[in-house]
Amino acid sequence: MPLAARLSIAFDRGFEIASLRELGTGMGTETWFCDPQAPWQKGQIETLNLRVRRYLPRDIAVAALPNRSMRSICDRLNATPRKCLGDRTPAEVFREERARLI
Repeated sequence: MPLAARLSIAFDRGFEIASLRELGTGMGTETWFCDPQAPWQKGQIETLNLRVRRYLPRDIAVAALPNRSMRSICDRLNATPRKCLGDRTPAEVFREERARLI
């Protein structure tokens, strides 16, 4: 993933971020958590959580899923057109932006 696409990542306050510190040292990515009781900071995160829950019910342990299952879910999410992207998919927008930066 190009550096411009991994400068920072915002997280909700979930337990799933067990290796958070490793992102900064391993990828050079700045990470931060949304403030409690501040929904305006995490609208996109909440929307993504709802999309992910279509494939993963709350009682599923995400860490126990095989990589190919996680990859399949990521591919589905990235291939779904979004109104906010002009009915393009996140994958299309990412490819376009990446090509523009190169």
